[in-house]
Amino acid sequence: MHKAYLKKTNSLLLNHLILTGKLHTYLADLDEQAKERYRLILRQMAEKEGVTEGLKDQSQWEWIKAMNDSVSHAEEIVKSEMINA
Repeated sequence: MHKAYLKKTNSLLLNHLILTGKLHTYLADLDEQAKERYRLILRQMAEKEGVTEGLKDQSQWEWIKAMNDSVSHAEEIVKSEMINA
């Protein structure tokens, strides 16, 4: 996803990474950072919204809905902060 973004917005950097053989490392590092950021945001959002195991025990549908909302928001944040930046 970020490679396509680079191709569209910063072809000089993309070409440099390809020619120096660093593209794979660059993308792998970015992927790891994005995953870590996603996990942190998701955990924080779940805590803020009260999405707990207690809610899961009380109402699985409410827990699923709340988690899906948190997942969607976390993905949007990571894409805007890291992938499309």
